Amino acid sequence: MLLDPQALAKLSSVKLRARAVVEGVLSGLHKSPHQGQSVEFAEHKEYAPGDEIRHIDWKAFGKFDKYYVKRYEHETNLRAYLAIDASASMNYRSGDLSKLDVATMLAASLAYLLIRQQDAVGLLILKASGTQYIPPRSSASHLQAILEALEGLKGEGPTRLAAAADLLSEKAQRRSAVVLLSDLFDEDPKALARLLQLRLRKNDVSVFQVLDRAELEFPFEDHTLFLSMEDERQQQASPREIRESYLEEIRAFLDQTKRSCFEMDCYYEAVRTDEAMDRALLRYLGRRENGRRGKS
Repeated sequence: MLLDPQALAKLSSVKLRARAVVEGVLSGLHKSPHQGQSVEFAEHKEYAPGDEIRHIDWKAFGKFDKYYVKRYEHETNLRAYLAIDASASMNYRSGDLSKLDVATMLAASLAYLLIRQQDAVGLLILKASGTQYIPPRSSASHLQAILEALEGLKGEGPTRLAAAADLLSEKAQRRSAVVLLSDLFDEDPKALARLLQLRLRKNDVSVFQVLDRAELEFPFEDHTLFLSMEDERQQQASPREIRESYLEEIRAFLDQTKRSCFEMDCYYEAVRTDEAMDRALLRYLGRRENGRRGKS
């Protein structure tokens, strides 16, 4: 299967990997019974010759004695901001793909899909050295600029989600789409909450928490030296002695993160590095199609 992580890992570039994921997504959408439907009502506009009569709002006509048509979310131009965590912890892998590999594939695939429907896409790469920012545009050449920025990306330094919150608070206008791709291992407990507050300005905020299977299952057995990927800390430990407490902590962390997103009416998706990437995107697109939030 082309979308198996092992097969994707063999592809030589972000562009090829993202294209494979997009083809899987489009194939999945083609099979969907909801294909071509839009249930997310966006706004009214006055009727003009060429508009579809079936979209006329007759209640509005009765009230204002003018013809208005309903416009739907897929008919409006969207401005999307993709924020990708390029901290050192995102380099972790226990299988074929690192968390950063998966995050870049998801970001590139979303850029493909959004620009394909003429939406404007911007990119934020969160690095220890600063945030690399590419403003939203919708041209094919702009897609190439995004892919080039993601190609060969390496994680470095600590997680800096607050930097994304600061920049997006300045750049993201009302009703923009904001997508964060990160493991969310940020020492600042308020950083994610600050980013989720973008929802208060009517932005559509989505969080993809990318995690490795080993981080979720802690499969280690022998006495191990655990090294922090973002600072100098290290710890000798027996995995068998700490497994239960570790799993309890990681479950609590995931539950709290999901709860925070739900309370702010933001979409949350947990993505494992060993799952087929198109599945996560199909779940996300299905949520947008059906107007649901906060479900994984």
